[in-house]
Parts: sequence; C-alpha cells; structure tokens
Amino acid sequence: MSYTDRLRDWLLTDDAALMLGVMIGLYALFTVFGTVLGLNFAGIVSTLQQITFFAAVYALLALALNLQWGYAGLLNIGVAGFMAVAVYTMAMLTAPVNAPAGGVPGLGLPIWVGILGGMLVAAVAGGVVALPALRLKADYFAIVTLAFAEIIRITYNSQLFQTFSVAGFEMGTGASRGIPAPTNPVLSLYYTDPSNYSAGTTAFGSMVFGAFGAIGLDEALVVDITYTLILIGFLVLYYVLLSRIANSPFGRVLKAIRNDELVARSLGKNTRWFKIKTFMLGCALMGFAGILWQGSQSLITPTQFTPMLTFYIFIALIIGGAGSNTGSVIGGALFAGLLFQGPVFVSRIVETVFSLGTAPNTFPDAVAGLAALRVEPLLAYTLSNLASLRFVIVGLVLIYLMLKQPTGILGHRKEIAASIDITERVSREGSATPPQGEVNSPDSQPGDSGEDDR
Repeated sequence: MSYTDRLRDWLLTDDAALMLGVMIGLYALFTVFGTVLGLNFAGIVSTLQQITFFAAVYALLALALNLQWGYAGLLNIGVAGFMAVAVYTMAMLTAPVNAPAGGVPGLGLPIWVGILGGMLVAAVAGGVVALPALRLKADYFAIVTLAFAEIIRITYNSQLFQTFSVAGFEMGTGASRGIPAPTNPVLSLYYTDPSNYSAGTTAFGSMVFGAFGAIGLDEALVVDITYTLILIGFLVLYYVLLSRIANSPFGRVLKAIRNDELVARSLGKNTRWFKIKTFMLGCALMGFAGILWQGSQSLITPTQFTPMLTFYIFIALIIGGAGSNTGSVIGGALFAGLLFQGPVFVSRIVETVFSLGTAPNTFPDAVAGLAALRVEPLLAYTLSNLASLRFVIVGLVLIYLMLKQPTGILGHRKEIAASIDITERVSREGSATPPQGEVNSPDSQPGDSGEDDR
C-alpha cells in the first residue's frame, strides 16, 4: 500500500475525523471572535496561528505524558522540570563561546547538536529520578518528580550557576536574567542573515513574502505560520510513534503494568526495567516538546517552567482521556483554545461591546455595586483579573470532569491488544471461534496466543 493510500485511509478513520473536527470548530469559533473584535484578515489569521501553535505544543506534551501516565501508570508531576533540563541544555550547548558583555557563554555547537543533547540529558535525568523512585508507590513517586522539578527550577534561578566553568569551558544558566535562545532556524529559510534582517531575503523568502504580502500578511506572521506548520509535522510524528509503541508487544506490557503490575511480574516481565525505559523515553519527548515551545522564544528564564505548566498539561490530558493518543491531541487543542486563549478573547469582546468603566481595586468594592443592582463593577473587576481567574475556571472544569466524565472524552475506549484489528475478519466469518482442529490461523498476530512478548 502506498503512502498516499495510507494517508487517505487514516483521514477516513473516526480518530482523524474527531481531531480535524475539533480544530475546525475552534477555527470557526475564533474567526467569529475576531470578526466581533473588528480584526482584519491578517489579524484573524494571526489569531488562528496562535491557537494552532498552543494546541500543537500542549498536544505534544500531553502525548508524552500519556506514554508515562496513560500507558504505564507512572504519575509524573514534574513535567516542567524535564522540559527545563532539555531547553537549558540546548541553550548552553548552542550559546556563542565569546558572548557579548553581560551575556552568557556556551559551547557554540550547532543547533541540532543542542537539540539532541537536550533530549539526551532529559532522558538521563528521567532515569536518575526513576531508578530509585520506582520503588515508591504512585503518590510518593509523584512527589519525588515534583520535588525534582522544583530543584531544577531553583538551581537554574540561582546566582551560583549564572556562569561557571566545566573542564575549562565557560557556560552558565544566566540565573534569574535568563539565557538567550538560539536563533530560530526557520529564519534561515527566509533571510540571508537571520540575525540581521536588513541583509536581505533569500530567493525563497522573496517569493513567499511576495505571495503572502499580496493578501495582507506581513513577514513576521509568515515566519510564525511556517514554524507552526513544522510543529504540526512533529505532532504527527509523535502521534505515529506513540501509536506504534502502544500497539507493540512493549506497549502491551505497559498496559498490563498499568492494570495490574503483580500479574505482569508473575508472567516473567521485568516491570521495573519496562517502567524505567518508558519514563526515560517520555522525558526525552517532553524535553523535545519543551525545546520546540520555549526554545522558540528569544529568552529562556526559570519562570517559564513553574509547576502551573505541569498542571496545565495534566488538565489537557485529563480532558482528552488518559490512555488515548487521540484524546491527548483533542485535549491539548480544547485546553489551548477554550481554557487558555478563550477567556482572553471573551474579555476583550465584553470590553469592546460594553462600557464597564474603571475596575474597582478590591473584591469587596466590586460586589458592593450588587446592592444597587449594578453588575458593571463586578464585571470590570473580573475582566481586569482574568489571569488569576483563569485558574478558577480551570479548577471548575477539572471538578466537573471528575464528577461527570472522570475518564475524559476518549479515556473510556478500549484499545485492541493486537497491532492489527481483526474484528473485520470476525464479522466476515460470523463467529470469533476458529473451526475445530484449527490450531493457529494464518492471520493470527504474534502475541495473540499468549506467547511471551519479550
């Protein structure tokens, strides 16, 4: 079967339709928001690009977390810490050796070396944490991962490591001031000198900028769209990789460990080694997703890796449903669109449509107007403190999910154990029972007969 046929078959599956349908719905919603706010065509396209960017990065991280928690049952609440390890390693490996005055020196290596190094260090950090901590029960293991993430963040924030020397090489974290990120590699597609735009554009850049400029999209937006498309490409690779892992003998062992580790161990599986490998792989994928997200910023600081970021990623996975790769993507998109960016646009619409006046400074002043049947002060106060109230909204959504849909949108689905769905063959034959005397059907899959999957 050709790649075109495989792509067509995938697009016709229910999972693909669900993911595309969610994104189309979000695009329609935010197009309406942009129209109400009076945005022009470029403004609406920029809004949709931002929604796609955040949906992609949250989906990437939710997929990596789903490998650990959804498949192996490893509760990792230190996601932000492993992201920080990879992003800072990448920045220190690629920072110039001769940094300008006040800058942070590094090793001056190519960016691809920095990315691989960041993923490797994140995986090693995951192994260091998992090796002793896996002797603990799930809740204690989660506390260890949270403590590790906070140790990492505080270490990168410490003045002691602002600059230091290793084997004669100067490098550092920049402490609270942060460390500059490497130049976005996408810029090299469009500019002859990415650090100096005035040096001119490449032939490809001139052609693309000219085409998009004719419809009102500026150069910065074109670069952002290109980077977002690359994110989508990596999201597809993550999805395919984790789906293959889930349907492999390795993945079936992980599901057995999640359901009952004692039974898996009694069947001869070294469950501890399976969990360590899974945790290391998940941390490497989290690190790469962190590089794609935070590494695209001009400056990397410890404040980008707070425990709240881990909480957001868990919410995205819970919305979609732990144990489902499709649910992870849908959960990331819904969280980014409806909970992360949605309240901001709703507040802008309310401020545009209604004249609420100056917001009160305190909550008692805001509710005092209700005695006079005036809701404007409370609305104005709510909109002015939306950043804090967003946490309240997320908490309410989490409570609702725990009460009404604890398994998430797709967490209730049962995934087949074999890598190939044999239900069509069963339906054709009219019975799942093989004919008498048939010991092993030619279509049976390795592992379906209970053979050792090691």
